[in-house]
Amino acid sequence: MLSVAVAATGLTMVGLAMRAYLQTERRSMLVLSVGFSILVAASIATTFSAFLTGFENSRLLLTVNYAVSTVGYLFVIYSVTGVD
Repeated sequence: MLSVAVAATGLTMVGLAMRAYLQTERRSMLVLSVGFSILVAASIATTFSAFLTGFENSRLLLTVNYAVSTVGYLFVIYSVTGVD
């Protein structure tokens, strides 16, 4: 149930960033939506993978999740600090 909540709130953030991009045409809002999309994808993929593998190889799942999430956070950071 918490995975659904994380996905829903993450996708809401993606939608809000996309709406802001469409209204303002600011590149930073597009980059922000990409960052949130990556974060949501990492969360959903990790959850599905954990259930599909019976929670085996959790170290690998978490390592991949952290790596992909880091890329998402880098997009978010760039969107906040980058120049339009």
